[in-house]
Amino acid sequence: MFAISKRNKMKKITLTTIKTFVKKNREKLYIKVKSDFNGMTDCVESVNGDFKLVEVTDRNIEQTLGIEGAWFVRGSRDYFNDYSDNVFVGYEVYNSCGSFILAIKK
Repeated sequence: MFAISKRNKMKKITLTTIKTFVKKNREKLYIKVKSDFNGMTDCVESVNGDFKLVEVTDRNIEQTLGIEGAWFVRGSRDYFNDYSDNVFVGYEVYNSCGSFILAIKK
């Protein structure tokens, strides 16, 4: 939920933070869908996905930010965490529709 800035101060991660990250890194952005909503079972289910380059979509731009596999509920119902592993750095997003990671290679 909070990112550590260069001055070691805690900074809250918001949708604006995510939008800026996406805009600055659009060509090199990866997504890993961890879970998504399944209408057949009417619940969120785990997805065994790997990181893949983002595919651009023009559907539901307000909810997807133009990213295939991403879904933002908005209205302060999206939750964000910093994400980092040996290869990627970015943000994890989770809400009532599922969870995913938006990241770039280190």
